[in-house]
Amino acid sequence: MIGHTETIDEFLGTFLTRRAADVEEAIREAAAAEILPRFRRLGAHEIDQKSGPHDLVTDADRLAEQYLTDRLGALLPGSVVVGEEAVHANPATYEAIQGDAPVWIIDPVDGTRQFVHGDDGFCTLVALAHRGVTLASWTYAPARGQLATAARGRGAFLDGEPLHAGTPDPGRDLRVATSHPDYTTDEQKHALLGLWAPGVAPRPCGSAGLEYLAIARGELDATAFSWEAAWDHTAGLLLVEEAGGDHRTLAGEPFRITGGNALPFTAARDAATARRVVELLRTPV
Repeated sequence: MIGHTETIDEFLGTFLTRRAADVEEAIREAAAAEILPRFRRLGAHEIDQKSGPHDLVTDADRLAEQYLTDRLGALLPGSVVVGEEAVHANPATYEAIQGDAPVWIIDPVDGTRQFVHGDDGFCTLVALAHRGVTLASWTYAPARGQLATAARGRGAFLDGEPLHAGTPDPGRDLRVATSHPDYTTDEQKHALLGLWAPGVAPRPCGSAGLEYLAIARGELDATAFSWEAAWDHTAGLLLVEEAGGDHRTLAGEPFRITGGNALPFTAARDAATARRVVELLRTPV
């Protein structure tokens, strides 16, 4: 646990040097034990709806989250876990993000819809945060064999190779992944209309974690998302930051994992692109 006299840099240097490989191993083992054996083999009895037909949960989600909760909590005594499925069962669990203890933020299967349909575009997201600051993150796409990692101030990597988001190519339409309409209010839908403008090529988003990875790799220029759930965004936003990218809310401020953000918000390959997307969201047609 982070001590009262220990800085974040000191904690990162100690914990990540000693235990980062153990975190990676836990994530890989959770996927191998609970997710991949069910990929393209799910029975109807293993799939449930939460808020609606586009908000699915499977046995893989629940069991992988429990696996990670047990393993990660043991790696860092005194830490707490905020997982998507645990919060669904008990919303008060979410409040731990604002507490004093280090918190593991987990999305066991980000892109459950894709997972259910047999598409390999899903991932496991894990982030470690403290007092609203994200310290490290892991984005694991098990069906693709890809692992992206980031540590604050220490860079972003995909399978050990450095990630650099770069800048969009001049003269080419901005590629922007946007929220599914089912997850937007009428006001947010109106703001997102600003992306249907000359020089912008919006498309519906898939797994949020993989969209953030696409930005960090320079394959996608920006996102425009309308929901705040920390398990969807925390890991990917650090990945984008450490790859040289930026993120801004509708108020022009960095996205806060503790909530209270002006939505929609964007993550982008660079600060100029983030500002451009925010301006488009502020001035819909």
